[in-house]
Amino acid sequence: MPTIFQLAERQMNFNIDSKALVKTNFSTPNTSSMTAKQTVEANIARIGFAQTLAQLQSRNTVNSSTILNPQVPSVAVKEGDTLTGIVKNQMQAMGKPVSHNEAARLAQDIARANGLSNPDRIFPGQRLNLAALSPQTVNSNTADAQTALTMNAAAQPKALSVMRQTPNNLGNQHPVLQKTLDRAVAKGFIPAEDRQKVFEKIVNMSRTYQFAPDDFARLTLMESDGMNPKATNNRCHGIIQFCDGPDRGAASAGFGSNPKAILGHSVLEQLDMVSKYFDETGLRNGGPTSLDDLYLTVLTPSARREKAPDASLNIAGTQAQHLYVNRDKTAPITRNSIMQGLYQNALERLGKHDSSMLAQSTPSAASGLPTPGNALSRAQALRIGAYLNPDYVR
Repeated sequence: MPTIFQLAERQMNFNIDSKALVKTNFSTPNTSSMTAKQTVEANIARIGFAQTLAQLQSRNTVNSSTILNPQVPSVAVKEGDTLTGIVKNQMQAMGKPVSHNEAARLAQDIARANGLSNPDRIFPGQRLNLAALSPQTVNSNTADAQTALTMNAAAQPKALSVMRQTPNNLGNQHPVLQKTLDRAVAKGFIPAEDRQKVFEKIVNMSRTYQFAPDDFARLTLMESDGMNPKATNNRCHGIIQFCDGPDRGAASAGFGSNPKAILGHSVLEQLDMVSKYFDETGLRNGGPTSLDDLYLTVLTPSARREKAPDASLNIAGTQAQHLYVNRDKTAPITRNSIMQGLYQNALERLGKHDSSMLAQSTPSAASGLPTPGNALSRAQALRIGAYLNPDYVR
């Protein structure tokens, strides 16, 4: 593998002794025994090399910290690579294969570690630091702690340490679900006296259908603004948007003849309908359920047959903008884009949570949410009110 100095030398088309340059630390050359022409050429080489080195680093073409530290694992991006695919291959090579769901989450960590604002934007020749995939890093996190960190690691760098200090705290059990329920109570979606029953029912369902409780919360944040039992776009209704039509969600839940009647039922009652729908769609038969499979079960169950993470999924109608690749509605919807969209949507919606409610709940760092000082004021939260995603069209 060429060093950063060799890359800079090639970029300049100069024949420079990189070892000599390192040794002299780009100091002014001794010109006492050099002709005027040699002195000029030496100065040009010295200045040009430094400029080229800076350009290579600023373009992120070369991660110099990785090259100069051979103990840090790294990989060069090849044509057709995706960050999630790189993570899966690396973990497989380490003898620790991961699911697509876990690989997508780890890809977010890699993106942050390499200063990438968009995990989808990598290019051939780019070198990525994979230190975040080291066994020490991966194994030190619990599943729920990793989920919370994924939501807002940049804003809450101490989240993991806080969660380790209070492993038995109720708020640390499925933090995304806890915050979603707090928010649902604050918005009037769930009566306060029903909150614990709703939590327990979702956790029990997660054992039956083998999904993460936090993933169910992310699903409802996209479909019904976080368990609004009266959410509707006139064709789909309730907390997971049971849709009208034969062999669709409302019919599976037992409301084929009068789908809008679903809106008269509480969240607790609708969760029973969700269980019935999951049985109808064969969710319990597929083993551990990833976030993308869970969401596709609600959106378009037949699309679950496509397993490739970046393949275009056959999903009818216009969907929420978050679900498309790069949020571009002219682009396809893929498993990867669904994963990223659900995570980002959850962060945006929970980030609007009333600051007073954040203060009453578990520590912000443990929940993966902004601190109360960074959250919206009560007046701002009340002005926002309950709302539905205007992009729901099925």
